[in-house]
Amino acid sequence: MFSENPYFKNMYPFAYKPYDGVQYNTHETDLRQQSISGQATWTEGGRITKCGIPWSDNLYMTTAVGENTSYQCGETLQIIYPVTGRSILVEVVDKVPNYPENRLNVHRRVFETLGANPQQGVIDIQIRPVSSLEQQQWGSYLQRIVQNAYGSYQITGQSFIGKTEDDGRMIETYEYQLQSAQESIVVRARAIYNPHNNRILSIDITEV
Repeated sequence: MFSENPYFKNMYPFAYKPYDGVQYNTHETDLRQQSISGQATWTEGGRITKCGIPWSDNLYMTTAVGENTSYQCGETLQIIYPVTGRSILVEVVDKVPNYPENRLNVHRRVFETLGANPQQGVIDIQIRPVSSLEQQQWGSYLQRIVQNAYGSYQITGQSFIGKTEDDGRMIETYEYQLQSAQESIVVRARAIYNPHNNRILSIDITEV
């Protein structure tokens, strides 16, 4: 369990957004509360992005979107690949011309984590902004910590278990499916936080 302390930010710098100059999405519309059918292509990324966020951010679970879409730099999207049933959370780090709202250009690691063969080039997916996931706040945050803790595994899926209140604290629980060359495991992660200021109090991770 990671207790709240003044050094927590230094322990897990990837859990904080260092890009203060980037415009992040702060609202949503009824239209964007629904998942949409779309497609994903893949890329190895590049050194420079229009968002100023590197492709290596979020452990390469990153994507580019069309320049004229409503998705914003730094926004987190859920991608679901129906063929394998896998889902992953990705961060918007770049924008490209001539891409419609329902097409993403994801990092190759995302493509492979979804269970797709890069030789396919294009796959059919479902796209859903994380802000629409029943007000789940900590899925992406916990995903990064789990991936860091299990560096030799790939996260192949995520499930939201539920949100509860205990003595004035909110607890969000998620399960992550992880795959290595030798085995598949399920990890349950909980974020316990103060709902008044959204400050993390503690985190615990267990294999189930």
